[in-house]
Amino acid sequence: MKIEGTPKPAGSVPAAESRPRSQPVASKPVGDDEKVQLSSLSSSLNKAEAAMASTPVVDRGRVNEIRQAISEGRFKVDADRIAEGLIDSVRQILDTRRES
Repeated sequence: MKIEGTPKPAGSVPAAESRPRSQPVASKPVGDDEKVQLSSLSSSLNKAEAAMASTPVVDRGRVNEIRQAISEGRFKVDADRIAEGLIDSVRQILDTRRES
């Protein structure tokens, strides 16, 4: 099984540098008699956005560990766990559609 040669699916998002950045909102000039006040939530959102931008989308260390385990024959696939995850995903999708 060769991992390096696997093509990327269409629409895949590369590393953190490709994440969309928020754009400033155009606004009309504020007069002297008008006041603008930003909540603490705005500051928190800016900090969260900065933290997300600096977090890699893929954990390269973990990918390399799995790649090494596969090449050494130590990687075990837990079919029951995968099946349960798929069933849970389908249940969530069906529940969401019923609520709509």
